[in-house]
Amino acid sequence: MTFIRAYLRASTDDQNASRAREALTAFAQEKGARVASWYVENASGTRADRTELARLIDDAQPGDVLLVEQVDRLTRLTKSDWDKLKGAIQSAGLRVVSLDLPTSHTALTVSSGDDFTGRMLDAVNAMLLDMLAAVARKDYEDRRRRQAEGIAKAKEQGRYKGRPVDEEKHRRILELREQGFSVRKTADIIGCGVSTVQRAEKRASAG
Repeated sequence: MTFIRAYLRASTDDQNASRAREALTAFAQEKGARVASWYVENASGTRADRTELARLIDDAQPGDVLLVEQVDRLTRLTKSDWDKLKGAIQSAGLRVVSLDLPTSHTALTVSSGDDFTGRMLDAVNAMLLDMLAAVARKDYEDRRRRQAEGIAKAKEQGRYKGRPVDEEKHRRILELREQGFSVRKTADIIGCGVSTVQRAEKRASAG
């Protein structure tokens, strides 16, 4: 049976990196498999030094599957950084399967003895991964540019006040903490990062 290592990533501590766990679990079950190991972290896809992704690659054995929800969960890297990451993935003998890349799904069903089909699929998916990695990077750069332009315009007009506080989220965080939930458990229940819980408490104590 194929050993599936699922990678879950969210860009910031305010986001829940485990959000896609159910989707990946259901996908594996549909293919008659199961996720054997989870690697979860809050880190930007533009960072090459991601602890859990590096641990996944170190743990991997040839033939294992690296399962992600979307290619942009794996990379928003520059071309040079993506080439390095792709090389590390290939050297570990991992096959990338992404829910948004249907041709990659066959890696869960191809026979280990069918070397020709496996090599053909690897070649096709490597090309498609390169294309989607480039799209993910361009999307990131475009969003950053639009964000910077919007902030600059708001500053010119005296309207920029920074990122607003989610009052409702902070209220729910404080309620859970008062009920005795730990910082980590509160973050899991709310679907946010630990730093968000800590900020809510710091803001409340300052007020």
